[in-house]
Amino acid sequence: MVFSKTLINWYLQNKRDLPWRHTTNPYAIWLSEIMLQQTRVAQGLPYFLSFTTAFPTVFDLAKANEEQVLKLWQGLGYYSRARNLYQTAQYIAQELSGIFPATYKELLQLKGVGEYTAAAIASFAYNEAVPVVDGNVFRVLSRYFDVETDIAQAAAKKEFAALAFELMPKDDPAIFNQAIMEFGALQCVPKNPDCANCVFNDSCAALQKKKVDQLPVKSKKLKVRNRYFNYLVFEDLQGNTLVQKRTDKGIWHNLYEFPVYETDKEEDWYHVNEQVQEEYGNVKSNPIIYEYNAKSIVHKLSHQHLHIKFWKVQVAETLESAIDIETLRAFPFPIVIHNFIEKEL
Repeated sequence: MVFSKTLINWYLQNKRDLPWRHTTNPYAIWLSEIMLQQTRVAQGLPYFLSFTTAFPTVFDLAKANEEQVLKLWQGLGYYSRARNLYQTAQYIAQELSGIFPATYKELLQLKGVGEYTAAAIASFAYNEAVPVVDGNVFRVLSRYFDVETDIAQAAAKKEFAALAFELMPKDDPAIFNQAIMEFGALQCVPKNPDCANCVFNDSCAALQKKKVDQLPVKSKKLKVRNRYFNYLVFEDLQGNTLVQKRTDKGIWHNLYEFPVYETDKEEDWYHVNEQVQEEYGNVKSNPIIYEYNAKSIVHKLSHQHLHIKFWKVQVAETLESAIDIETLRAFPFPIVIHNFIEKEL
């Protein structure tokens, strides 16, 4: 089909040189696809290189401990991906003798592997004719063919997958999948695409109908929740501090943080002082408290905006279970806390 040939020719001339495109090793492809969920290539690439250096094989990853994996993942966000990655590596190494499932259906059984990731691994590693459908694919196909289906609806994925499958050369599905994703990432971008210099500018339905900025159609925006975190950065006589592990389910599970209390609005010094006296009444000396940041740091997640303040709590004694700053630096933290540590401690 003309569309596929034009697309693949464009890809061969314009594709980025990325390390996971030089292999059919399912381990490297799986690693890259998990990292690139919700993450831009430019951000994910250094993490891919760090992981493949630290853990060249699935056995190496399986033998690590979770904190090592989380520390290396630090800053990439969506940490459940890292925890699933680690658990899946253990499963593949221990239960499957290090051999990845070789079909789309079997890959779907792996923890953390959804339809898109399974399709990517199956086509790139095993050349199985199964289409990938991500945001790039929705955008390219909806614009080129003027498809007004709401991509937020569950049925949309099936419709776009069927269309992509029809267009896909069955003898080389991997190159088609790579090409359509790359085209969406580099050329048919969400805002202000360069349609004048596009290989499809004489055949794209959305361009002809002046609908490029209206497609794809997507309804129901996520409602963002605001949360207010107050981190208490203790400093005792030895210059040591306190940290704790987030064991509750939810954001940053199994990462470390300073003692925290959450409020329903931005907090002032008086309330923080009250909280410290109430929660840490066993501290013998009267703590000296002041704020590191007068204005909250707003850390934006996909469904939550975290308003974060760090408070220094100085005590004239030695705290139990406190750790020194150098030991602290080895722990996996959410990136906003890691950045604070690097800047302030």
